[in-house]
Amino acid sequence: MLNWDDYNVAEGDAPAAAPQQEAPVQPEVVNKALETLNQEEATSATVKDQVKAAAEAVANIDIAPGLEELEMGASRISVDEKMMINCRADLNQLVPFKYDWAWQKYLDGCANHWMPQEINMTADVATWKSEDGLTDDERRIVMRSLGYFSTADSLVANNLVLGIYRLITNPECRQYLLRQAFEEAIHTHAYQYCIESLGMDEGEVFNMYREVPSVAKKASWSLNKTQALSDPNFKTGTVEDDQQVLRNLIGFYGVTEGIFFYCGFTQILSMGRRNKMTGVAEQFQYILRDESMHLNFGIDVINQIKLENPHLWTEEFQQEAIQMILEGTALEIEYARDTMPRGVLGMNASMMEEYLQFIANRRLTQLGLPEQFPGAQNPFPWMSEIMDLRKEKNFFETRVIEYQTGGALSWD
Repeated sequence: MLNWDDYNVAEGDAPAAAPQQEAPVQPEVVNKALETLNQEEATSATVKDQVKAAAEAVANIDIAPGLEELEMGASRISVDEKMMINCRADLNQLVPFKYDWAWQKYLDGCANHWMPQEINMTADVATWKSEDGLTDDERRIVMRSLGYFSTADSLVANNLVLGIYRLITNPECRQYLLRQAFEEAIHTHAYQYCIESLGMDEGEVFNMYREVPSVAKKASWSLNKTQALSDPNFKTGTVEDDQQVLRNLIGFYGVTEGIFFYCGFTQILSMGRRNKMTGVAEQFQYILRDESMHLNFGIDVINQIKLENPHLWTEEFQQEAIQMILEGTALEIEYARDTMPRGVLGMNASMMEEYLQFIANRRLTQLGLPEQFPGAQNPFPWMSEIMDLRKEKNFFETRVIEYQTGGALSWD
């Protein structure tokens, strides 16, 4: 067993590096393995041959070919060597942190863990099955929301896992991306849990993104921003390819999670404020707060890439980014009109249009771009309070908002 006393170093210094092994391990390893097996008379010759072959393979491993990947013997990584994209520093070395905000978001996400089954859906089931529990317009909103979101979070998760994670070359940001991917899975689980609890036609709801135009257009827009990065041969390193990464990040964080989610969430949460479908609304409330953190993380990543690679943020690309935000806003307004052909839940399509313009201005300013809807106001100020994790209780009076993970395990 190693002991710090074995090293002749001053307090606080790291132990001297072990000398690099230049020759394969001697055959003693093989002989020891065979000696142990020979003591067991029942051991078959086949097993002995397999163990001998394995021992010989291990004994003769030459670590030299792996030096390039492991960078053995390289100097320790400094903070300045870390970058958001195109970084050649060791991606497996988490610390020292360069982006403390990314690690803090990871910790915050872990502290706010929740699961769909924790939320009581009994009242929702009764309301949904009752003939006069909801109006036709309210039922339309619930169906459309679950139809879009049940697929949207899967699209986001696929983009993270198949594209973004591979191309972001900072380990603390990757750590948060892993947490986000898990949260997207929880969100998809939550929608499925709502659909199953209410006894909806799963085929109708889960295929809505291909059958209902206002839903399909949003899904198609997001998928279009995924195609290039999901190609396993796609690599960063050129201006064109690096801008493609930025284009994807703006599309998913700025539009899909930053605009496309807001009409449906506002509608469902307004329903919860009226003591209708409170279980579904509570699920959406927790999801929205997760998504708010996702959005803030994504904006920080985009702005960090801009800071480290100013040559990517050309005037032409800025205009393209503005156009993406405007397209996303137009698609969400179309969705609002489809889901609210009449006034419902204290809102209407016209109010939602102004709200979405207000949200679009927020996204543009967060990206350092000029507002495109002067004077747009927020007609739903209560939405800001719902997204604030520090508020004392939610409006359903069912559970504390600052939900935390469970306590320590007991081995009794």
